[in-house]
Amino acid sequence: MIDWLNKMISLGIFVTTPLEILGFVTGAIYVYLNTRQNVISWFFGIVNALLYAAVFWQVRLYADTGLQGYYFFTSIYGWWMWKFGGANHEELKVSLTPKKLYPVFAAIFVVGSILWGFLLAKFTNASFTYLDSALTIASLIGQWMLARKYLENWIIWILADACYVVLYFYKALNLTAFLYFVFLILAMIGYVRWRRDVLRV
Repeated sequence: MIDWLNKMISLGIFVTTPLEILGFVTGAIYVYLNTRQNVISWFFGIVNALLYAAVFWQVRLYADTGLQGYYFFTSIYGWWMWKFGGANHEELKVSLTPKKLYPVFAAIFVVGSILWGFLLAKFTNASFTYLDSALTIASLIGQWMLARKYLENWIIWILADACYVVLYFYKALNLTAFLYFVFLILAMIGYVRWRRDVLRV
């Protein structure tokens, strides 16, 4: 079963594996449903995290592998928050990020990127240690903001996804790079849709 999932196949211009294809499909569904504020998105987030943990481990993007574990648990958290995290345990509504959190996010990004990049460079054979680490920390922040339905999560995803497209093409994860291009477009759509909800309040 594992050998079949990792068998190289050609899809037009893409050389990929069934494992990466499954990650592509579940990832696209997950982000699309997020833009629609559909709570079922988190189920696909859980499945996608498990699939991509295996994909990234095989190409030595260890920071991204670890990130999938975080996605797994925050998908469970996000599922609960979206369903019961609002007033009186009702559905959570879209809101702006509290300004007091911005310096906290900035500190986490700078310190986390440097520390995680240093550890990967010193103790592993990881590729693009500091870039991978910076994108990982940005994704940690963006995912938590998404679970809390903060509008600005989409801005973080727009920036991170644009960088990921380049990184994954370089690592020959062509289908995943295309997926992150789709994520980039969906993040733009998500920002516009969620902003409308904030403006209605």
